[in-house]
Amino acid sequence: MNMPVSVDVTNRIMKGKNRVLTPAEIEAFGQRLEAIREEVHAKLNKEDSDYIYKVRNFVRYTEIASRGMLMFGGWVPPVWLLGTAMLGVSKIVDNMELGHNVMHGQFDWLNDPSLNGAKFDWDNTCAGDDWRHSHNFMHHTYTNIVDKDRDVGYGLLRMTGEQKWTFGNLFNLPKTVALALLFQWAVGVHDLQLADTTSGKVSFRDVARRSGPFLRKATRQVAKDYVFFPVIAGPNALPVLAGNISANLIRNVWAFAIIFCGHFTADAEMFEDNLDKETKAEWYLRQIKGSSNLTGGPILHFMSGNLSHQIEHHLFPDTPANRYKEMAVKVQALCEEYGQNYNTGSFAKQFTEVIERIAVYSFPNPVIDAGRKVRSRLTGLLSRKTAIA
Repeated sequence: MNMPVSVDVTNRIMKGKNRVLTPAEIEAFGQRLEAIREEVHAKLNKEDSDYIYKVRNFVRYTEIASRGMLMFGGWVPPVWLLGTAMLGVSKIVDNMELGHNVMHGQFDWLNDPSLNGAKFDWDNTCAGDDWRHSHNFMHHTYTNIVDKDRDVGYGLLRMTGEQKWTFGNLFNLPKTVALALLFQWAVGVHDLQLADTTSGKVSFRDVARRSGPFLRKATRQVAKDYVFFPVIAGPNALPVLAGNISANLIRNVWAFAIIFCGHFTADAEMFEDNLDKETKAEWYLRQIKGSSNLTGGPILHFMSGNLSHQIEHHLFPDTPANRYKEMAVKVQALCEEYGQNYNTGSFAKQFTEVIERIAVYSFPNPVIDAGRKVRSRLTGLLSRKTAIA
């Protein structure tokens, strides 16, 4: 957490990769960030509305085209591959650039009921209202606060030494594969807090009482993808069914990868709960320290729902995501000015760090500490040999 800490007279004490800021500096930093947000919101215009309507049309037309290819030419391998890939892309954009961003209320200023954040729903087993609670409220309020932010490991994975180790954590990597493949289902049940039933924090009766929205939404999704479209395809039922399953897997794995790259790289920090004392400026600082960006071109940004700018999204969740790129330049410059690490890198780098982190925290802390000491000694020996040579 962004607790006030003492600094030396040169103001250069470092904590990790971040310079420790005085309380006055933290408040000034927060005000500068708020000014960036206000500047962008003041100039939202037709360009932004045109953008989100184009995104919605992209989702609609790619879904129509891909389902048509699967329905009428699914037995032809090239057609099936193209149709399946296009349907996967359609589902990715629907979830990440359309659904996720609209449900944050980023386009409520348009006063278009079809893009109202409180009512919008998406192509996902997670009910819209469940998502708005588990993600918009819980995650964005308690970002990376251990035992508060349920997105830390999604109740399945140990992501930090502050989480209690159990024997089941040895299977972090196999569970990661399962989580990636079934990600929409993990998101769907996320707000039910199934993981908390084992500790007694939540009763099965309470889970059953709150499960109605998820069960209704999941039933509709299963009926649509695995019953309705295969049945109306007639003789092409099997290619359609296989295509729909594959497209959902494509969307699941991609969404998992982008979201984990945004939250669990090596430099993404975890925090203790100090929310009752946290100022808005300290909240801003926590969002930066707990987030990771991805470098890349327009396709990566579009396909990630602009969550390649996860730092900016955590700072400004109600700002239209198509504006994050221009905001990122100013946020990064501000971080450099205040000596704060702006965690960004290629997809390959960030995803590798995520998998390494998941693997490391499969083991109890004493094993991790011993491994780090051995690694440090080996690094030192290699450095000495290199210097002698």
